[in-house]
Amino acid sequence: MSLLPYALARPFLFGLDPETAHELTMNALARAQGTPLAWAWCSGLVDDPVTLAGLRFPNRVGLAAGLDKNARCIDGLGAMGFGFVEVGTVTPKPQPGNPKPRMFRLPEAQALINRLGFNNDGLDAFVANVKRSSFRQKGRILGLNIGKNAATAIEEATSDYLCALEGVYPHADYVTVNISSPNTQNLRSLQSDAALDGLLGAIAERRAALAVQHGRKVPIFVKIAPDLDEAQVGVIAATLQRHGMDGVIATNTTLSREAVQGLAHAGEAGGLSGAPVLEASNRVIRQLRAALGPGFPIIGVGGILSAEDAVSKIEAGADLVQIYTGLIYKGPELVRQAALALKRLR
Repeated sequence: MSLLPYALARPFLFGLDPETAHELTMNALARAQGTPLAWAWCSGLVDDPVTLAGLRFPNRVGLAAGLDKNARCIDGLGAMGFGFVEVGTVTPKPQPGNPKPRMFRLPEAQALINRLGFNNDGLDAFVANVKRSSFRQKGRILGLNIGKNAATAIEEATSDYLCALEGVYPHADYVTVNISSPNTQNLRSLQSDAALDGLLGAIAERRAALAVQHGRKVPIFVKIAPDLDEAQVGVIAATLQRHGMDGVIATNTTLSREAVQGLAHAGEAGGLSGAPVLEASNRVIRQLRAALGPGFPIIGVGGILSAEDAVSKIEAGADLVQIYTGLIYKGPELVRQAALALKRLR
């Protein structure tokens, strides 16, 4: 169990600019992971295994992509009790992301707004970091999340996704195709009918070749936005099934500000995450489950700030859940609380 209650660290971190606090935390995790200092935040793994997309997940609580964009802290984050960890989004080439400031807290709403814009060190550095991790050797599940470079025209986006897929494929338990970040211009247009059909068709074809080359078929998940209506969700569901995708992650951040109107920073551009996204995410999960039927894997993410929130995702139709903003507001204790609550649903 953790030796350092998060309640003691949070006031210090929240006294810093959000991105500064994030970088400080990630640097500390990167330096201390795998050393005795990891006892400051480590937690025992709740044993609640589930098999999904051919993978055995040790429990149903994972880390969402975005926290560790460069895969520097896989082992440190995994020590918090996550059954699976997803890192990225990585793009083929390094890119700085959007100008700062680009991350904002809305503590009254237990929310964040970010417009980071896929800032990362590029595919080569990302893969090198993944290879240094021992997380997968411990029987945990590692997801690698891929995207396109901001400078790549949307018409050429497929080439970026294929390049990234080839790079991460040998090192991933599953790969997530991120087409739902609001912070890369026109990226969400890839969720439309024709664009998604073309992208997933190309990915499926390349995955088939990679499966032969590497002797294993790596599951592919697609991450979608909460800002979709039921008809759009239905089109996406049909397209996922048509191209043999293995699962869907619902959802990314929202552009809606309805739940945070009048709060400081509410008018900042970017994606809103945290508590205000819970119901929108759950709505999309329910629509996906209705469209996809009982067997198609769904990972629910968005607004999990308590064990009860995690349970609501499963009740909506998700098989697994992921946490990001909740970790910032509630600390690593949330991971164990959520995992125990989901185990009690058995």
